[in-house]
Parts: sequence; structure tokens; C-alpha cells
Amino acid sequence: MFCPECGSTDKKMVGDICIDCFLKEFQLIELPERIEVQICSHCNSKLEEGKWSEEFIPEEEIIYRALERNIEVADEVENENITLGIEQIRGTIANCCVEAIGEVQGTEIEEAHECEVKILKTVCPTCSKIQSGYYETVIQFRADKREIKSEEYAKADEIVERTLIKQASSDKLAYCPQIAKPKEGRDYYIGSFKSGKKVAENLKEEFGGMIKESPRLISEDKSTGKGLYRIWISVRIPEFEIGDFIRYDGKIIKVTSIGKNSVVGVELSTNKKHNIPMKHMEDIELIKKSSEIETATIISKSPQFIQILDPIDYSALDLDMREEYNSLNVGEEIELIRFDNNVYLLI
Repeated sequence: MFCPECGSTDKKMVGDICIDCFLKEFQLIELPERIEVQICSHCNSKLEEGKWSEEFIPEEEIIYRALERNIEVADEVENENITLGIEQIRGTIANCCVEAIGEVQGTEIEEAHECEVKILKTVCPTCSKIQSGYYETVIQFRADKREIKSEEYAKADEIVERTLIKQASSDKLAYCPQIAKPKEGRDYYIGSFKSGKKVAENLKEEFGGMIKESPRLISEDKSTGKGLYRIWISVRIPEFEIGDFIRYDGKIIKVTSIGKNSVVGVELSTNKKHNIPMKHMEDIELIKKSSEIETATIISKSPQFIQILDPIDYSALDLDMREEYNSLNVGEEIELIRFDNNVYLLI
């Protein structure tokens, strides 16, 4: 066949022209002379296809990825091999070289392209939120009908800090821009609802108590028309503490442990262990603090009674003998607690 470009009649034809004329104008790859890439100057995340990546990416890797995303290989190319190189970086501009080798119609050809990658420094939405002190959740740390102790505040602060450090590996908004200290407790402002909820769960696991969420409408997203909410999470820890005495379901119980989901204690009249679900916290009545425990001396024992010296008026006080009192000896001091004119020895 006759090639209209060069007049050749004895060469392989590709379409209407010979292979030599075809390859003369053929390009293995197409690559823009200039590529612009937006990265966050604070976290180095990159804007790709309208979305910010959450991962930290080194600057050189950002340049290589920008080159890869903008290279288009011609359909006719087989067995292509593309090499990327950064020749020089001047400020925010990288001068790059892209070399390509491939086969077209059985012929190996090579190409080299130069490209300038410009990095545009900006601030991603997440870092912009952090800089402005943005928060989605407020954790209200309170105690039920009592003041929170200084050591409880210190422990709560530690839990908040430890939780946010752990959450930060997967949540850039796992931070606390503000801690308010009203008289009744602490308010921890947390960047994201996800991390705020985790903080609340960890506080409850340490102190027990109840969690309650209260969303509050703060504005409206103009693009979607949907309401934007902040979530207030109340973490209310129990009025009672370990060692205190409570009344539940008509029983007087000494609290031995407080967990995330339950209160464990021993009934004074039977020495029986009880496990009370934390969801029933409002039904638990604190009747004595551990600070109200008294100390008495055992002055006599018999098969029917054990006699102690009342620490208030120093009179002899007879109590019914119980199996757990058998190991007690005359002259020993024993702790006791009083309720409704009844005295219970604490073993």
C-alpha cells in the first residue's frame, strides 16, 4: 500500500500511513507541563479529587503521586516502563523528569518529559477547625449530690488526656481545646463526637455512674439544609463511694466496688454479696459515709451474744452472735456502723 505521508510502498501500514510516519508523531505518554497540588501546611494532608486525605504524606511522595495521577499512557503501548525523577526542588516548585519506554506495533521507543510540580500551601478543613478551637462535644463531668474530690478531678484529667492520645491515631479532631471549671464539676470540650463519646465511656468505666446525651442545634448547613448539632454528654458519677453504705431494695449494703455497669456490695445483715446494675443508680440511697464508721472494743463473748463497749456512752452493748464473729477475741477492737438504732459489726 502507498503511504500518503512519505510515499513508501514497502513498509508496514498503521491505518492509512506507514509505521515510520505513525511513530514520528506518536507519543507514549501525555503529561502536563505544570501540575498544581494543594497540601495542608499544618498536617501535610493532600487535596485529591475534591477530598482531603487524612494520612500524613511526605512532600516527595506527594510530588510522585501527582506525577503518577497525571500520566496518561496511549492505548497502543505495550510493556511500558515509566521512571519518575525529581531533579530539583526550589521552594514550592519541583522540577521533575518522566522517562518512558514501551513497545508500539512491535517497535520499542523511548520518551522523556519534563514537568513542573507546584505545591500550593493551604489549610485543610480539619486543621482550620483545630485552629479555631472547634468542638463537637462537651463532656460534663459531675457527681450526684456531692462535691467531686481533687483526686477524682486529677484522675478524670488523666483519663481524658490518655484517651485523646490514643484516639489521635485515627481521629485528627481528638483534642481538647478547652476545659471549663464550674463549681459543680468539669466541662471537657472535645473536637469530635467520636472521641468525645470514647472519653465519656472511659470516665464511666473508671468512676461508674450514668451517661446521658443531649444534642443541641447550633446552626444549619446552607448547602444541605440539615441542622448542625453539638452534643452535650453528661457523665454523672455516684453519690456513694467504695466503703460507703447504701440502701437498695430494702437492704443495707456496704459498697465494695464500683464498675462501669454495676455496683457490688455486701449486705450487712446476711453477709451476702449483691450486684446492682448501674442503670438502677437512682434507686440507690446513700445512708452512711465510710467516714462515719466507729471503733469499739469487744468485752465478752458467749454462744448467744457478743458484747462490745459502746464508743458513744461506754455502756455494754449486746449483739446476737453470728458465725462470722467466731474468730473475734475479747479485747480486740472492731469497726461498727449504726443505722436506725441497729448496730452492725464490720468484719
